Amino acid sequence: MHNKEERVDEAFVGFATAAPLRWLRLEAAVVLIGSLVAYSTTGESWWLVLGIVLPDVMIAGYLAGTHIGAVIYNLAHTTPVPAVLIGLGWWWHEPLVGAIGLIWLAHIGLDRVLGFGLKYNDHFQHTHLGLIGKR
Repeated sequence: MHNKEERVDEAFVGFATAAPLRWLRLEAAVVLIGSLVAYSTTGESWWLVLGIVLPDVMIAGYLAGTHIGAVIYNLAHTTPVPAVLIGLGWWWHEPLVGAIGLIWLAHIGLDRVLGFGLKYNDHFQHTHLGLIGKR
């Protein structure tokens, strides 16, 4: 049996709250701003930044169910692929490749600042940052 200090409120199982949530949001803001500042050094058109909404197309994965939807959505909303694009763009001297990675990374930062986190398999609103629309 758990004592009072060890008990976890079942309403908050599975996502960050309080200070950790504030730190995650601050981290996301730094990722967003840093990505856009870095983008400004690529020489690419600012029209390309409109592509910041493209990762949200992956929400269509939910048409195949919540498990598949969460996997597809989370793949599009984690940093490894955009980080690889940024690195390859730098290594290959291809600013467009790096710029696409930076816009993608900025999207992830923006989503996190707004409270849209990585999805759990049970339903779209259940994220690591809390329930979307619930405070």
